[in-house]
Amino acid sequence: MVADRAGKIDRLAGLRRIGIDEISYRKGQRYLLCAVDHDTGRLVWAAKGRNATTLRGLFDLLGQQRCAQLTHVSADGAQWIHDVVAERAPQAVLCLDAFHVVAWATEALDQVRRDMVNRLRAGGHHDEATALKGSRWALLKNPPNLTGQQRTTLAGIAKANGGLYRAYLLKEQLRAIFQAVELADARALLGGWIAWARRCRLEPFVKLAKTIKHYQPLILNAVAHGLSNARSEATNTHLRLLTRRAYGYHSPEALIAMADLTRGGLCPPLPGRS
Repeated sequence: MVADRAGKIDRLAGLRRIGIDEISYRKGQRYLLCAVDHDTGRLVWAAKGRNATTLRGLFDLLGQQRCAQLTHVSADGAQWIHDVVAERAPQAVLCLDAFHVVAWATEALDQVRRDMVNRLRAGGHHDEATALKGSRWALLKNPPNLTGQQRTTLAGIAKANGGLYRAYLLKEQLRAIFQAVELADARALLGGWIAWARRCRLEPFVKLAKTIKHYQPLILNAVAHGLSNARSEATNTHLRLLTRRAYGYHSPEALIAMADLTRGGLCPPLPGRS
């Protein structure tokens, strides 16, 4: 049924802005690569694998003329995605997904916390280490979502642990860059963040500053055009739900068919439904 509908509907027609992302569909490093239309939210293409060869299959289906019509592509930091987009659709504006950028900062913050916990344990300060270990969610959650107890924990860190609180502020300032209304403000914030991270004396953030500097133009593209992989992440969440409900799929083709049916606009007209 899905194959029959797919033969009658050209889901790649009229594409202008797409999001590209990967999702693990089964244990053992088994992945699907998906493309979502930003304008409709529909899944327009999916294939097994996560490499440049797999992605070139999408652009082969699009053809040269339709590749030239793409205006924006959002993706994570995978360089092979960026290379293929530059190769096959060089006119498209490439935007780095905000979620993945903030996730890098979140991981750097958690690494700072873990290093401090390990140093406290090595020095025999087990009570302090235990307290700091329990602060993980107070540091990682978005400020509006903090509970009263977590706010108290964060205030204690701000007072007693300047290094860890500095890492927390670096994470939050990086998030604020994507919330900037004006591109000039975002550019200034990003430049200030890179300078601060370079001299913060926190090794995970010093390393992250190099990565952010490398991707600075793509981050500013995302701010300027208001584009992220939010629709792609919503599709990934839907695919995980499909996988749980089916207790897993033995083949990627089965999952792709179900995703096309429920997320790709290939569901046929049903009796009694508009």
